[in-house]
Amino acid sequence: MKDLKYLAALSIPIMAFIGVYFKGSFVFLTPVYAFIILPTLDLLFPMDTSNPTPEEVTTKLKNKLFDWLLYLNLPVVYGLVLFALITVSTIHLELFEFIGLIFSVGIVLAVNGINVAHELGHRQTTNERFLGKALLLPSFYMHFYIEHNFGHHLHAATPEDPATAKYNQTVYSFWFTSTFRQYFNSWKIQKMLLKNNKKPFFSVKNDMLWYGIFQLSYLILIFVFFGTIGFLFALASGIVGFILLETVNYIEHYGLLRLKLPSGRYERVREIHSWNSNHAIGRIVLYELTRHSDHHYKSSKKYQILDSYEDSPQMPYGYPASMVISLFPPLWFNIMNKRVPREMIS
Repeated sequence: MKDLKYLAALSIPIMAFIGVYFKGSFVFLTPVYAFIILPTLDLLFPMDTSNPTPEEVTTKLKNKLFDWLLYLNLPVVYGLVLFALITVSTIHLELFEFIGLIFSVGIVLAVNGINVAHELGHRQTTNERFLGKALLLPSFYMHFYIEHNFGHHLHAATPEDPATAKYNQTVYSFWFTSTFRQYFNSWKIQKMLLKNNKKPFFSVKNDMLWYGIFQLSYLILIFVFFGTIGFLFALASGIVGFILLETVNYIEHYGLLRLKLPSGRYERVREIHSWNSNHAIGRIVLYELTRHSDHHYKSSKKYQILDSYEDSPQMPYGYPASMVISLFPPLWFNIMNKRVPREMIS
């Protein structure tokens, strides 16, 4: 039964559904829940540094429940988007309600969309990767699959990686540098993949072209069926979704750098090159994303068997709280800069 704890990740879209249904001040229920209530619970509950035993690992890998808990997010995310689009396009909302729903849906697109897509994007089956890409669609971040798997995991914690925040870089600067550099890097990687497979640019194997077609079609369909207001809502909530992703990217590797070897190459990615968090609530609602050190150390491991390492750099707060703190650069620098290993500061 304890494995059902990951159902708690659905508490965020539940809050969003409540906000869409009741409207009024309820439209801010999701932001309050995600960035005030969850961080508070993270502080109240004890951290869990335990790792699964070899026997538990075997059992957890055989248990398909963990996979279905991820798949469940697809109808939840798209159901919420549809419900919200119908609401904003057919009911007169006050401006604050419209804005509140944008943030509510955007948070779900980040947590239950992009975050789950990240996990599924590392899977070996085509069907699971397809589900992952479908969850990236409403945030207009389908290129994330290419850049993350073929770029970020190769260059993490180096200056070459767009998704690694530099020491003393603000999150606001990072939003721009990471977003644009990742997109252009995705095209570079795509061209390289096509070249390696001896395929022309205009080929059915050019996933970046397909991503553009799918995302544009998504917006056109929304405009046709839900009008300008629906179009603006979908666009804004998608932007909120990927901005939240980039905020997570910011805190995951902030200031951490791999050392360059005499050969000119960087040392291999180790568990010391990502910020780890064992705060219990954040671990559950983010499907163990907060054990990011082990994810980068062994990216093929499924979320339910990720380990905590003693020598991994530890965040003093859980991921939800850290995201909020990052929005206040002086406070973030004061808390985090002293935790960055001196040898990693360039």
